[in-house]
Amino acid sequence: MRKVVIVEDDKDIADLLELHLNDLNCSCLRFVNGRDALDYILINRVDLIVLDINLPGLDGLEVCRQYRENSGSTPIIMLTARSREQDKVDGLEIGADDYLTKPFSIKEFIARVKVVFRRNENSEKEDSGIITFENYISTKECARWS
Repeated sequence: MRKVVIVEDDKDIADLLELHLNDLNCSCLRFVNGRDALDYILINRVDLIVLDINLPGLDGLEVCRQYRENSGSTPIIMLTARSREQDKVDGLEIGADDYLTKPFSIKEFIARVKVVFRRNENSEKEDSGIITFENYISTKECARWS
């Protein structure tokens, strides 16, 4: 089961996200405050962070920036009402992996989550050092000659 942190101060949106993420076999932990979320993600392994920008305490951009500065590598999808081009650029440049504006399509959100999970699965396979060709298995070192 994948672990997802939802950082969203709008209860209805957080409920909707959790409902659909549960359908993807995810367990969700919710935060309404940026500082509490940052404290948690810095010391706990999670598979995805869904992050609003307009949060009490510490805003989402600062959460993202501080998390990345501390070598946090968990994928982050920003989900926010800030829709100007510069807002999107700022979010992506500070470390978000994706940026979706409110109001949003839940189908599009789920598709983006699936992309993040698929990308992570592929990178984990690459990191395993095992390459499979048809019925043969070889380590990366053995397969480099080809």
